Amino acid sequence: MRRAKDGMWERREEICFYVCSAPISAKKAAEAIRGHWGVENKNHYVRDVAMLEDASRIRANPGIFARARSFALNILRANGETNIADALWRNALNLDRPLAYRFM
Repeated sequence: MRRAKDGMWERREEICFYVCSAPISAKKAAEAIRGHWGVENKNHYVRDVAMLEDASRIRANPGIFARARSFALNILRANGETNIADALWRNALNLDRPLAYRFM
């Protein structure tokens, strides 16, 4: 959280509690939690930030465009792209690039 007086960030810590009825080790629980956040960071965050999904003004059939974004993201990932924002920028500048991708 930023302080209004000087604009500096204040240090903040959070503690999260997870409830699970399965008897698993702490290591397995940590892997499951990190795996969940991996999906959030690799998929939802990319769609929100790089593809501006949250800023979309599409109101009629938004699911169709969401599927198109997922399709594009899957093609980029399948072709080894790790920086999606950069790949989208490079592909927007040259129409030959997206046509050269392999569709599996």
